[in-house]
Amino acid sequence: MIGYAFMGAAHSHAWRTAPRFFDLPLAPRMTALAGRNPERVAAAASKLGWESSETDWHRLIERDDIDLIDICVPGNLHSEIAIAALEAGKHVLCEKPLANSVAEAELMTAAAEAAKARGAFAMCGFSYRRTPALSLAKRLVESGALGQIRHVRAQYLQDWLTDENAPLTWRLDKSKSGSGSLGDIGAHIIDAAQWISGENITGVSAMLETFVSERPVGGDFVGLGGTGGTDGPRGPVTVDDAAMFTARFSGGAVGVFEATRFALGRKNAMRLELNGSKASLAFDFEDMNSLWFYDAADEPDAGFRKIQATEPSHPYTGNWWPVGHGLGYEHAFTHQAVDLIEAIANREQPTPSFADALGVQRVLAAVEASAADESRWTEA
Repeated sequence: MIGYAFMGAAHSHAWRTAPRFFDLPLAPRMTALAGRNPERVAAAASKLGWESSETDWHRLIERDDIDLIDICVPGNLHSEIAIAALEAGKHVLCEKPLANSVAEAELMTAAAEAAKARGAFAMCGFSYRRTPALSLAKRLVESGALGQIRHVRAQYLQDWLTDENAPLTWRLDKSKSGSGSLGDIGAHIIDAAQWISGENITGVSAMLETFVSERPVGGDFVGLGGTGGTDGPRGPVTVDDAAMFTARFSGGAVGVFEATRFALGRKNAMRLELNGSKASLAFDFEDMNSLWFYDAADEPDAGFRKIQATEPSHPYTGNWWPVGHGLGYEHAFTHQAVDLIEAIANREQPTPSFADALGVQRVLAAVEASAADESRWTEA
């Protein structure tokens, strides 16, 4: 694995946990962790359960005892690492968004297709797909329970950047992150909306906004929180703080999307609602074990009913706790590891593929292009 901060910790937990709760056809071995600082990466390897550490990611790709590269670094490094790993015959798991541009994502997708022909597979880490309630939503749509999808409403609301003195980090530097709330959290709702609906976004009309244009420079920033100071130098914020757009889908549905890290009181409100001709469903990650469902065939005044997505018949949940004992954020990463291991063992393409992630990247690019041109309708 390359990178050991927030996502690195989540992925490490998943690799440790997956074989202890799921019967897997292959046993993951946490061979080596790479990072730039020798002391910090060695300490992280020891803490997170890795056997060894490296300060040059190229060494991981050169090593014969490593079969899979897990990429948990900022987006500006994804393309180079993923392509090198795939060309060396390694399987690849790459965090989202796939890249910082469509051009990079296209190169990565081409490399993944070439590697697949040689038996090496690539997957992009849109972990919310593995939330049991959202996987159940996907199952309901595929069953035809909703009928024709008419509306999609998607939000991702956080508040960890509302303090204007929170320090400048790589997530606020476009050269490293590609975009702000749009790519960081908006990519998740784009992927989820397309995956669950079974339709692709074909065009958008968008608006981006940056509320705090500069922030304090310097100091460490761990995770998604922390405070900075009012004194000292400040640097420019070069990404969006909020992204909003309307969309059309390939099957005729229309959609409304919103992503921001400035919604006070919302900690991780990844929300999705689909309205169909027969039924509707709604989800909010802040109540992640619940799926709300309304069937038009029910009594008209019945309203939405709550499905507690903890039954053994629901996706993934049968391997965990008794009914009603909810799962958490970290479980989606474990499910991601399980699905990837099983796909590799069966020599099947894991999903979402790099091609799927390229589709998300094209929507991100269309949103930026539309916003730059006064919300002009832009094909995705």
